[in-house]
Amino acid sequence: MKLIGFVKFRQTVARWFGRDRVSHTPESLQEKLGYRFSNPDLLVQAIKHRSYVYAVDEGSIASNERLEFLGDAVLDLLVTENLYRKFQNKREGDLTQIKSVLVSKVILAQRGRTIGLGHYILLSREEDLAGGRDRTSIIGDAFEAILGAVYLDGGLKAADAFVQRHLLSNIEAIVANSSYLNFKSVLLEHTQGEGRGHPRYMVSSEEGPDHHKTFSVEVLIGGERMGFGRGRSKKEAQQMAAKEALQKLGVS
Repeated sequence: MKLIGFVKFRQTVARWFGRDRVSHTPESLQEKLGYRFSNPDLLVQAIKHRSYVYAVDEGSIASNERLEFLGDAVLDLLVTENLYRKFQNKREGDLTQIKSVLVSKVILAQRGRTIGLGHYILLSREEDLAGGRDRTSIIGDAFEAILGAVYLDGGLKAADAFVQRHLLSNIEAIVANSSYLNFKSVLLEHTQGEGRGHPRYMVSSEEGPDHHKTFSVEVLIGGERMGFGRGRSKKEAQQMAAKEALQKLGVS
């Protein structure tokens, strides 16, 4: 698989996005990541959005999607192990909820924005003009792809150091912020970031006597049903519906 080198990268950025963008190269990104690649082409591939590879006729396999797939699995393992060791008094359900937030595209995109990751992603002109450089899903995917590249380049130890530096160093603030541990809040932030408006929650049924009701709730995004949840209260059912929607959207 042929990957573009740093020189071609600079030429592409200058031609498509202007000379002021040439400073956003893989070399400067490595400094912000705090990791220097033995094989820099892995980093170049990690920032290739599929719109870019289609635009330059490289073929879909040259995009960052395979690295994102790998990075997702590495992230899941490392976050799970770190939570297991850090929160020894929390139950499995609490750890699952914290993990689902930490590995969500919303949080990954936030961490990516702190290092200006959006400026480095290779996009087609059309995707760039459409605001893709700040799109939550694109930045979150690139974050995972970079983790996958770090893992291939330096192994699990290097990947763990990357996760510690760029995600888990902020874990106390994330855990302390109740809105992060609220699936409805995470879903709202995601849909707003993607320009998809506000989710709508609709009670589809109520079952049982007043003192022991079970509520069923659907969540709609842009008129499309994206999640379903059940609970002893409307609030609990809405949370479950939001959680399912996040899973379908690939955010949680």
